[in-house]
Amino acid sequence: MRSASTSALRQALALGADRDPVHPPGGAGWLLGWALICSVIAGALWQFGATGYHSGFLTLNTLFALLPSSLWQWLTVLGDERVALTLGLLLSYRHPRVFWTLICAALVAIAYSRGLKPLIDAPRPPAVLAAGSFEVIGDAHRSQSFPSGHSVTAGVFFGVLAYYARRSSLRCSLLVLATLAGLSRVAVGVHWPVDVMAGLAGGGVAALAGGALARRSPWGIYDEGVHRAFVVLAGFAAIGLLFDDGGYPAATRVLQLLGGVALIIATLQYLIWPLRRRLVGK
Repeated sequence: MRSASTSALRQALALGADRDPVHPPGGAGWLLGWALICSVIAGALWQFGATGYHSGFLTLNTLFALLPSSLWQWLTVLGDERVALTLGLLLSYRHPRVFWTLICAALVAIAYSRGLKPLIDAPRPPAVLAAGSFEVIGDAHRSQSFPSGHSVTAGVFFGVLAYYARRSSLRCSLLVLATLAGLSRVAVGVHWPVDVMAGLAGGGVAALAGGALARRSPWGIYDEGVHRAFVVLAGFAAIGLLFDDGGYPAATRVLQLLGGVALIIATLQYLIWPLRRRLVGK
């Protein structure tokens, strides 16, 4: 029975991999262009802004405060690593190539973000600015500001989707959404604009690197054992969304819905439907 299940999954992965191109036309150019724009903005703010590394924060934070805080909470959780994994879980069965690219890109992004944060250990706005002088939504984090980890994650997830997207309009929409998710970190008061732009740029480059790594290591697409392992990891991330909102209560119901739907669909795809096919085939 186990070998039959493994064979069925192997066939499903091979079929799913064919749905997405190995070399998406134009995908690399879009990611490089977007990452370059974000890098230029980050550099310009840091070098030429009136307050250097802190430039643009108070202006944007005040402007963003005109919009509902719930909107920024919904946008900022898009940069939660658990959300990215859970969304990846929804793609894993039908788009294993995209799923594997996300995993490869995440490994690069972790090295970038988790490596620089403790090395630079820049103070965040709540550690620098007077309390009450700006808007804070959620937990007021105070350390390891550069780069914005949520922005890196958003850049990776939406960058990979943009890399494989077939229409320019969809690519543009995905990268705009990634940018909004990054800017939400300024709106909730825990990152400087430079952190966000550097995070998005790093995420875009990581997404591009993930595409290259996925092409050079296709075993991660077709090997059912490796695939199952990362599906289980994404499943644990989905379970986490059911119990922890990441400090943004307005997004609690959305996160619970996302986690629940992803777990149900994954259970159907990887357990229920294969079992049903085996029973019918007897």
